[in-house]
Amino acid sequence: MTPAERFKDHFSDVAAAYAAHRPSYPPGLGDFLARLAPAKRLAWDAGCGSGQLSLLLAGVFERVVATDASPEQISQAARHPGVEYRCGRAEASGLPERVADVATAAQAAHWFDLPAYYAEVRRVVRPGGVVALISYGVVTAGPDLDAVIQPFYREVLARYWPPERRHVDAGYRSLPFPFDELDAPPFEIRLDWRLEDLVGYVGTWSAVWALEQAAGPGPFATFRRELEARWGTPPAVRAVRWPLALRVGRV
Repeated sequence: MTPAERFKDHFSDVAAAYAAHRPSYPPGLGDFLARLAPAKRLAWDAGCGSGQLSLLLAGVFERVVATDASPEQISQAARHPGVEYRCGRAEASGLPERVADVATAAQAAHWFDLPAYYAEVRRVVRPGGVVALISYGVVTAGPDLDAVIQPFYREVLARYWPPERRHVDAGYRSLPFPFDELDAPPFEIRLDWRLEDLVGYVGTWSAVWALEQAAGPGPFATFRRELEARWGTPPAVRAVRWPLALRVGRV
């Protein structure tokens, strides 16, 4: 693999867990993007992972091409007749020129070579089409659980987060965005989860994997015990949420 073809791969080793535990996006997000798009023929979802956003887009666009540089992620993606998964980098989609009505990147743009990705967006998206970068930060689950989650995220894991994570914490406002930016309404992911769901999700964080490589399973086990002590009697279900951050522009 040449230097130009390398990508920052933090998730191939946890692809199955990523597919099982990463949350899906709210239906209103797909409807919002479809209203902005000049047509609903084709959406290109770059850095698609295991297809959480790709499946949502398939409900409102005739065809979705979903690309990810990790073959392990693609192999775990949920299949849908309207989604064509391809293994490929965001900077080289393999799509023809000016065919996409919308280009999306959900929880992925901070890993891209952004100038090259933006050049690919301009090549692939038809004039008047839409580009949308979507992210969500640390999960919130109520004051009692946040008192465990926040210190783990910001203190225990602080030295293990890749530097690109700062862009997620900033809601992607720290990324260059050379398009005519459009206003977006507030969206959030909201789910009712059991303890195992939340623990499984946190286990997909790249910093957790790095922590376990450096210090073993002890710190994450401690985090789990602290959560469990506050969770409530099984099978208690708790409301968890992630406010979304969007950068949406006209190409």
